[in-house]
Amino acid sequence: MKFPRRRFLQLAGIAAAASALPRPALALDYPTRPVRFVVGFPAGGQQDIMARLIGQWLSERLGQQFLVENRSGAGGNIGAEVVINSPPDGYTMLLVGSPNAINATLYEKLNFVFLRDIAPIASFARTPLVIEVHPSMPANTLPELIAYTKANPGKVNYASAGMGTPQHVSAEMFKMMVGVNMVHVPYRGSAPALVDMLAGQVQVMIDPLPASIEFVRSGRLRPLAVTSEKRWPALPDVPTATEFIPGYLAESWYGAGVPRNTPAEIVDKLNREINAGLADPRIAARIVELGATVRGGSPADFGRMIAEETEKWGKVVKASGAKAE
Repeated sequence: MKFPRRRFLQLAGIAAAASALPRPALALDYPTRPVRFVVGFPAGGQQDIMARLIGQWLSERLGQQFLVENRSGAGGNIGAEVVINSPPDGYTMLLVGSPNAINATLYEKLNFVFLRDIAPIASFARTPLVIEVHPSMPANTLPELIAYTKANPGKVNYASAGMGTPQHVSAEMFKMMVGVNMVHVPYRGSAPALVDMLAGQVQVMIDPLPASIEFVRSGRLRPLAVTSEKRWPALPDVPTATEFIPGYLAESWYGAGVPRNTPAEIVDKLNREINAGLADPRIAARIVELGATVRGGSPADFGRMIAEETEKWGKVVKASGAKAE
């Protein structure tokens, strides 16, 4: 619906005046009842674990239960839509992650615009991925993998957890940046993809480090590079991809959001408490155990990051021609 400019300015003025009214009790009293913390993926995965870690902290700090609710399906879109359609009162939160940024372009018809409809609260953490190969592959370094793949176009398979997942788009970005042709083999989740990787049915995978690190440590998978800006402390001898491919960065990330129009006082209160949790040594140590690095900040910081990631992966999705399954 289009509004005349004068009417639009009137509405904007009313909204600005309303937001300027003193509402100290809102933040002081919140929350007065349990809060739903929606995760768009099944229980037991890293998104779920991260939400439960932060949810427990918020429960202890704020005196009300932050209850994790798994609403999986459509690559996280079902959970996102549940939150977007909830009242903007601070009692429904979303575990926001990299799939939300990818889905904005991967899915042609969504009932929402993520950047518009979710108000960012704070980021929690970022997790690097690892470029790994089966030991049968004649490549011990990333340059050797690139050279081998260029010499054997279309003969090297790479696994992913499904169309549009971080594993998929990270591999597509790799293909674009180095000019190689690898065949995508999508699975329904990371676990079955790793099973075939370990069996040598597929040769290459770019997987979030926590899922693969034990196989890397045991020698069942060969790590060629991590996709973070700096080398990962747990694998100090494994180089970064940027050492060979300038600008190649790919990380999974996690944070929280609420429906747009949630009062700023509530968003700010949640942001303060989450950042306090990230500064707590116990929470920080657990995040590191999960294979991630702590990344807090303001709602604006997180909003900028979501926008940047949406633009970045949008280009990769369009160039690859990927479509939602």
